[in-house]
Amino acid sequence: MSASAGTGVFLLSLMSIPMCYLFNSLICNNSAEAFFSTGCTTVLILAISVRFMFKKKVPVDPVFYVFAVYAFLSVVNLIIGLEQDNIIDGFVTFYLKEAAPHINTAHGHMISYWDGCVHYLMYLLMIAAITWGYVLHWSQMLHGLHRDSYRAIGLYWVGSFLMRTIVYILGNAVGKYGTHIGPLFLLHMLYISVSVWTCFRIFSLPSKQDRQLTCTQEDERKSLLHRPLDLLFVIYLIPAFAFCIFRGLIVLDCSSKCCQDYTQQYEPYLKDPSAYPKVQMLVNMLYSGPYYIMTLYGLLVPGCEWMPELTLVHSGALAQAQFSHIGASLHTRTPFSYRVPADSQPIFLLLNVLYTVVPQALCYHCCTKPAFFLRPMPDKKSE
Repeated sequence: MSASAGTGVFLLSLMSIPMCYLFNSLICNNSAEAFFSTGCTTVLILAISVRFMFKKKVPVDPVFYVFAVYAFLSVVNLIIGLEQDNIIDGFVTFYLKEAAPHINTAHGHMISYWDGCVHYLMYLLMIAAITWGYVLHWSQMLHGLHRDSYRAIGLYWVGSFLMRTIVYILGNAVGKYGTHIGPLFLLHMLYISVSVWTCFRIFSLPSKQDRQLTCTQEDERKSLLHRPLDLLFVIYLIPAFAFCIFRGLIVLDCSSKCCQDYTQQYEPYLKDPSAYPKVQMLVNMLYSGPYYIMTLYGLLVPGCEWMPELTLVHSGALAQAQFSHIGASLHTRTPFSYRVPADSQPIFLLLNVLYTVVPQALCYHCCTKPAFFLRPMPDKKSE
């Protein structure tokens, strides 16, 4: 497969800019049903265009077409975020008026930026992996790497997508926007269904981590005290677990004075009536909490082959969650009483940035140095 297919998807995604402007001009006086029909027509035209562009060299992997459409939609989401911030105007004005109310919340605002920037980059990288058979590595920008990099980025996207979707569905169900369900919500459910299928496709890809060591390496004979970086990660995981549980108790209306003081002084956004921060913290407590315990075990006991992939999924989920939470806590669309106080912002940012960055470093460490997590095979005895 040549690089022309990947380049075609990139150029096709940029077509969303004039298309948004055109459709907004055509339907600005119509109803939400007209917008729904226009959206379906756009997806259909997009799929036909992709098939026409690559009719000579059709990608074998059906996920290619899914990511091609998602790259197009990511640029649309970026346009939505920019117009919400009044940076541009006249591209999605009708959509912002007729869409689900959640899109105009601070949480929906951050999701638009995340999907329009981070997800868009991941889609392009995975498309490059499919078309070229490799992706570009940060430290080797001119060299091809294993197709396993495609799976690694895919797992990171899986975590990000799952976190975004769980919070979106549950937040809409229990928040103040739970009664606002229209045709656009059904279209979003179609997007979720296709994405879940894509997640299973990514999980089914073979991994290079399937191999086993032929003998026990020196790293696996070292204790934790002789692995200083792993020791630092273990030390971090304990307070991270406590912080995760602590914020979960806050959204459960814990009556403890320390919980109330923390909410008032540092994170009043946890009490926002939109319910997205509450659902976010509950998901973190129920899923990130057990993850920290499993990771502690994986760093202490050699041979846990699931560690690299588990850290990839969790890192993607936590990065998406923290980006949305930090941004929404400071955004002007959040009511002033629920924003982080100005004098508390340094501590708020320090805690949340550390809570976000360290798991990314742990993921990078597990994926680039997996020897400790590979299960050694016993040496064969010579007869």
